[in-house]
Amino acid sequence: MMDQKALEQQLLAAHASHDLQALVNLYTMAADAAVSHQDHDAAGFYLTHAFVFALEAGAPEAPALNKRLADQGRAHLIDF
Repeated sequence: MMDQKALEQQLLAAHASHDLQALVNLYTMAADAAVSHQDHDAAGFYLTHAFVFALEAGAPEAPALNKRLADQGRAHLIDF
């Protein structure tokens, strides 16, 4: 797992280059890191961003991200 500063730098670069797949991956990594630190609000924030970018990109991760959010009570489960 990369450190927070490196993750933030990669997120900024992915936003700057409009790299949707990188944004999905990086926000998912940030969510996983937040979960490991028991920061569930941050995890929900990052998962929501990962999910939105996955939807925008038509990425295959979208259903799994939606399920994670639904399991946390942060979204309704969508039928893909």
